[in-house]
Amino acid sequence: MNKVFLLRPSEDWIVDRLVDEWYQDNFDISTNNIVEADVVWLMASWCYNNIPRNFLTKKKVITTIHHIVEDKFNNNKLKEFLDRDSLTSVYHVPNFRTEKFVKNITDKPVHVIPYWANQKIWKRTGDKKDLRAKHGLPVDSFCVGSFQRDTEGSDLLSPKLEKGPDLLVDYLEKIKRDDLHVVLAGWRRQYVINKLMDLNINYTYFDRPSQNVLNELYQCLDLYPVTSRCEGGPQSLIECGLLNIPVVSRPVGIAEIVLEKDSISEDVSKAISQVPNVDLLKIPSGYSSYRNLILSL
Repeated sequence: MNKVFLLRPSEDWIVDRLVDEWYQDNFDISTNNIVEADVVWLMASWCYNNIPRNFLTKKKVITTIHHIVEDKFNNNKLKEFLDRDSLTSVYHVPNFRTEKFVKNITDKPVHVIPYWANQKIWKRTGDKKDLRAKHGLPVDSFCVGSFQRDTEGSDLLSPKLEKGPDLLVDYLEKIKRDDLHVVLAGWRRQYVINKLMDLNINYTYFDRPSQNVLNELYQCLDLYPVTSRCEGGPQSLIECGLLNIPVVSRPVGIAEIVLEKDSISEDVSKAISQVPNVDLLKIPSGYSSYRNLILSL
């Protein structure tokens, strides 16, 4: 039976959480010792140089490409991709948009497997009004959430356009009403906060909350808009599906996999809110395609 070693980014990011979940639930085919591994899974593919090259040349290598921002894919990015491609056996991508891009620059097999949905950590834990009161949110408001980042680390004012914070603000301005309250979480939210203040839209900001708090904040919401221009998932579609939170989304990532077409629009103000259907992605079934890929190499 093949044993797999996963490369983590150690960046306190979503991918670190995914690696932890995998090791916890798939210990029978996994190892933390790369020497023992038959397969190396570059879940954090941008960190591939952290592994000695001689290890990668002797193993089967799965490279995950979460998403590619085409406007930022310059010659240096292409050079890095092709170098890593020489070490890669097969690719994993979470959606068909990434598949299309990757297939244009490699002849290696590309497997589309959406992220799994971990219902063990994203689950209902309380009443909406009680949780709003607990976290200081207006109990009778219309709460709209956004739990990602707006800007790059070097510049806390200019929007990170692939994440669509400018489109989020446009949407919030269109749906503005007296009881609207925006719930922000994550880091580098300065762009949206400044715009909300200009528009006199009420908000509450939670700076990098723990996963348990974030789970509760989701339960406080009436709606979660996905306004990104480029995504691998996003994870918010999966998390909202598990927590029964309606969303509207631009056509990005796995949107078409988990939403009906009426809930997807370039202009999310024209979309009809819907709870994402993530039943087929719940664990353990959500792991099955990954396990099959690993064991087939």
